[in-house]
Amino acid sequence: MPRQLTIVSRVIALSALLLLALFAPAAGQGSEQRTAVATFAGGCFWCVEADFDKVEGVISTTSGYTGGHMANPTYEQVSHGGTGHAEAVEIAYDPAKVSYSRLLDVFWRNIDPLAKDRQFCDHGDQYRSAIFYRGEEQRALAEASKAVVQKRFKQPVATQIVPAGPFYKAEEYHQDYYLKNPVRYKFYRFNCGRDARLEELWGKKD
Repeated sequence: MPRQLTIVSRVIALSALLLLALFAPAAGQGSEQRTAVATFAGGCFWCVEADFDKVEGVISTTSGYTGGHMANPTYEQVSHGGTGHAEAVEIAYDPAKVSYSRLLDVFWRNIDPLAKDRQFCDHGDQYRSAIFYRGEEQRALAEASKAVVQKRFKQPVATQIVPAGPFYKAEEYHQDYYLKNPVRYKFYRFNCGRDARLEELWGKKD
């Protein structure tokens, strides 16, 4: 190959590498997924996880404890009561695919908003329903959605709307419990009367 062609080839190759180096970071930044977080308590966190994992735009769900006065509580401590925590689920979602308002709608239709300090067969303030908001926008949307739900029922809506605080991830065996133990999960959910009560409150799901 003539020397001039060899030099030209090298120049073209170097130019291509420089272009890739310049534009690759920009392309990576453009493809980054924006993530927001919502936190809801709706009784047994196994069930809340299962309900939200079905929603398009939800990236992940994490079972845990929040709203209490003890750091790093265990399941045994929370389930016995007295820590002030609620079983809750932290939801990471893509707001370009699902809005916070949509998540609120899913939340309401998967809880009993009339039950105070309990949900279905689980009793105690650790099973209370609550929306733990982050920022003024979430608070305003939560309050507006609660007002809409209240118009549907004569009984007062017992669901709390409170600022989000520290969230403590539950033990690993609680994460994705409905996937790890499908038979036990389905038995628990049926035996607890969750879906029967939801149908009574909200009608049959589409």
